[in-house]
Amino acid sequence: MPLISAPLKAAAAALFALSFSAGLAMADPVTLQTATGPVDLSGVPTKIAALDIAAIDTLTALGVIPVGIVTPLYLDVLSGETKGATVVGTMFDADFEKMAMLRPDLIIVGGRAVAQAQMLSRLAPVVDMTIGPDAIGDGIARLDAYGALFGKQAEAAALKDQLDSKTAAAKAAVAAHGGRAMIILTNGPKVSAYGAASRFGWMHTRLDWPEAVEGIQTSNHGEPVSFEYIAQANPDTLLVIDRGTTVSDGAQNAAATLNNPLVADTEAWKSGRVIYLSTAEAYVAAGGIRSLMRTLDQITEALNTPQAEAKP
Repeated sequence: MPLISAPLKAAAAALFALSFSAGLAMADPVTLQTATGPVDLSGVPTKIAALDIAAIDTLTALGVIPVGIVTPLYLDVLSGETKGATVVGTMFDADFEKMAMLRPDLIIVGGRAVAQAQMLSRLAPVVDMTIGPDAIGDGIARLDAYGALFGKQAEAAALKDQLDSKTAAAKAAVAAHGGRAMIILTNGPKVSAYGAASRFGWMHTRLDWPEAVEGIQTSNHGEPVSFEYIAQANPDTLLVIDRGTTVSDGAQNAAATLNNPLVADTEAWKSGRVIYLSTAEAYVAAGGIRSLMRTLDQITEALNTPQAEAKP
């Protein structure tokens, strides 16, 4: 692990001094429910740095704007809402110098950024708000936690009502038109399948959507599969997440990858039930409250629109 530079140590020391002084003036201690359990804070934070895009999505939906964010944000709506915030690195690589200069009183990590939590904790309190496989359940839990922390309970309740409504609409569409589904992620020419216990499994479990194949290997990277595998499974609906073009401009897109006779012979392809989900919402910011709504809307609209592929 790389050592922290002398200037950064000095900055961190100054930060702690300022944080301690500020903490004395803060309100009563508060407790935040996190992915790892309750965490006690000295008071309601006023300067938040968020290294998790799902967290930024939910916070901004509540009207809480972080002063420190990552780049890229992937979601267009967030670029406008966080205009003026300081970029403090990426999801994978925080800029410790900028973070120290920003002087946040809370740093939020999740998923990809959790590996940096210990180092970041030298600069400010760090909380893990990771979203697990149950993106809807965890997304609601994070929404409630932020709402309670920032006095935004009414806003959180309104957003939850919207999510519940969209979940019900998607479940109805699945029951009427979904059949048996398979979730696949493409990364250029490579294809992986994800089952009910995976990071995308909430689409099966929360929407009561039967799997075309049960027992798919549970892994963050899914189970590598062939086009023959997809053809034999013969899903009624194919849910597609295109990672390749999201992380690399030059990657082969999912439509090109799947454009072959084996996939074309599936019931999903023949009936127009190939749903290209927006990767930013379904993959990068999964569990963010508005990202969940967008994914649910895509599923509902696609299933209720026969003989048409749904594009992100």
